[in-house]
Amino acid sequence: MRNTWTICRRELYSYFVSPIAWVLLAIFAVLSGAFTYLIGQSFVRAGFESQLSGQSMPMNVNEQVIAPLLSNIAVIGLFLIPLISMRLLAEEKRQGTIELLVTSPVHELEIILGKWLSAVLMYAALIAVFFLDISFFFFYGNPDIKPVLTGILGILLQGACLLALGTFVSSLTRNQIVAGAIGFALALLLWILSWTTSFGNSDTVQFLNYLSIVSHLDSFTRGVIDSKDVIYYCSMIFLGLFLTARSLESLRWRA
Repeated sequence: MRNTWTICRRELYSYFVSPIAWVLLAIFAVLSGAFTYLIGQSFVRAGFESQLSGQSMPMNVNEQVIAPLLSNIAVIGLFLIPLISMRLLAEEKRQGTIELLVTSPVHELEIILGKWLSAVLMYAALIAVFFLDISFFFFYGNPDIKPVLTGILGILLQGACLLALGTFVSSLTRNQIVAGAIGFALALLLWILSWTTSFGNSDTVQFLNYLSIVSHLDSFTRGVIDSKDVIYYCSMIFLGLFLTARSLESLRWRA
């Protein structure tokens, strides 16, 4: 574990000494703040209109503000996650240090876990910005904290899943742009698989919907931690890291 943490710290440090982390944080802060303001403003306007009309409409912060915000944050992550993972191993290949890395005494698993964990922590730093945004709702309202915490957990698991797959993609090429483009295409494919439900309710459609990363986030935003959703994300993380290990193993044999 010491080697894993050392690699993780080195990678995390490389994010913040370069413009990557600060650009991602700035983009995420602007988009997250904009969505928070717009959805919050819409909620307040609906409340005022309800009072002026004399109609008692049920207003729920969690359902009308928090849940849509969590869904929008997940969409933002879809675009930013490939930018986090694209450099993990592609940069090592470009610099010619990947051969030294895979032939070093450090175990492949420690290399993979260290790099993947650094990417997860980078993504968690982005989510921390979002947590600051929604903290204002707790100052001026009384939302239920459980759906907020479970929703953030779901977004982190979804991000960890896509980052594991992105790590594998990054191990296949030395070009960061190519790795980012393929990573985004893969993430988008796993996202739009949920759209297949509009074509019916056959076993094939249900299977494709199960493979979608979107369908497993809904229960988290409702404050429910379903074991099947946790198993799905953990399985996809394992698949991504396993494929990365096989990719690095092939490099070791060629080296």
